[in-house]
Amino acid sequence: MDFSLSEEHLMIQQAARDFAQQELLPEVIERDEEQRFPIEQVKKLGELGFMGMMVDPKYNGSGMDTLSYVIAMEELSKIDASASVVVSVNNSLVCYGLETYGTEEQKQKYLTRLASGEVIGAFCLSEPEAGSDATSQKTTAIDKGDHYILNGTKNWITNGNTAEVYLVIAQTDREKGHKGINALIVEKGMEGFEIGPKENKLGIRGSDTHSLIFNDVKVPKTNRIGADGFGFKFAMKTLAGGRIGIAAQALGIAAGAYELALKYSKERKAFGTEISNHQAIAFKLADMHTQIEAARHLVYKAAVDKDNDHNYDLSGAMAKLYASQVAMETTVEAVQIHGGNGFVKDYHVERLMRDAKITQIYEGTSEIQKIVISRSILKD
Repeated sequence: MDFSLSEEHLMIQQAARDFAQQELLPEVIERDEEQRFPIEQVKKLGELGFMGMMVDPKYNGSGMDTLSYVIAMEELSKIDASASVVVSVNNSLVCYGLETYGTEEQKQKYLTRLASGEVIGAFCLSEPEAGSDATSQKTTAIDKGDHYILNGTKNWITNGNTAEVYLVIAQTDREKGHKGINALIVEKGMEGFEIGPKENKLGIRGSDTHSLIFNDVKVPKTNRIGADGFGFKFAMKTLAGGRIGIAAQALGIAAGAYELALKYSKERKAFGTEISNHQAIAFKLADMHTQIEAARHLVYKAAVDKDNDHNYDLSGAMAKLYASQVAMETTVEAVQIHGGNGFVKDYHVERLMRDAKITQIYEGTSEIQKIVISRSILKD
């Protein structure tokens, strides 16, 4: 085993780190307060190739591996998780889903624009009564021969208003259960497609999270991904990779909070010396560093499994479960190390703490990850 990064990976890490410092850090607090989507920053990420990192260059992608992607996600997430989640959804869910399971026509029409960052995408699975239980789809796609008629509501959709391309999971034949579900490509502007109000969230407040309403939306059958009834399997396979991206986001949030806490501990004095010299603080930093390093190895392992075409259901679930737990615990401790300063916005750690919580919820809650992990280890 070689735990060192290649020269190429180090270059990608530095490029993402520089972008985060130069483009994301300015006004990140203001964007959070105003719930402002980082539109200019996302455009620049597209221009630099971060929106289609793993997509084949023939579809305007960067042709990189999953490890490159998680390295970039970590660096971006250290500064602004609202921006990094846009990168995650566009790469892990939308681009991956289309490139892996879409037709050549779909790839030429949609993937080329998504991978270049010309437009961004959204993945639409969750509903008011179908979050963790993805089989309970109430959104319907009724087969009308050469098209489907789509009706229903999707909740908590990242990039809900700024996306142009939406991958929508809907029920076509309820009697078939999860085998009667399809995945459809829906375009913004289709008649009957409405976007609900923006959600007022605890964290990742710059991220564009909306409900979507479909009222008799006519979707051509050529926009179906895969064979009839493939939708649920498509969603599960796509989300398995998405977990790796969110695990990398959680890792970045934790690492960002740790770096701020470490720096602060060397500057802040109490009882005549820097607080890093007090064992109570030094031991917190030791625990944080150890847990982050363990999370990083889990995330990298899942990425390498995916790159090597190994089954990554287990490693991805473990990475997301543990990295999100570390993100939550590390950010809480970072606030504690900052004391009263940690409770105000100027020091960033309170925002990172709020951002950390969602990593335990979206793209499969921690409880769902434990189901995936336990099923995997018990069937062996």
